[in-house]
Amino acid sequence: MTQLSKLFTSHPAKVGESYFSHMAFAAWFCSRLSMAAGAALVHAFLPFLFETTASRIVRELYERTHNRGSHATKEPAALMDRA
Repeated sequence: MTQLSKLFTSHPAKVGESYFSHMAFAAWFCSRLSMAAGAALVHAFLPFLFETTASRIVRELYERTHNRGSHATKEPAALMDRA
């Protein structure tokens, strides 16, 4: 494996994915973050809309990515109470 190919495959391998499956997951993750950002922006001006949408999406993303692969870290339970 060349140094160049390692640049593209080492991180996906750490989380147990191929390059393309990691690309798909990252694109999905980006779409969910964009939805959370949009909901939070609307909520900023119209607080009666999307009251829990952004925090729910962030919690979902955290749960999906928490403890993935060899570089995962364990975070204190107290952090989960903030979302």
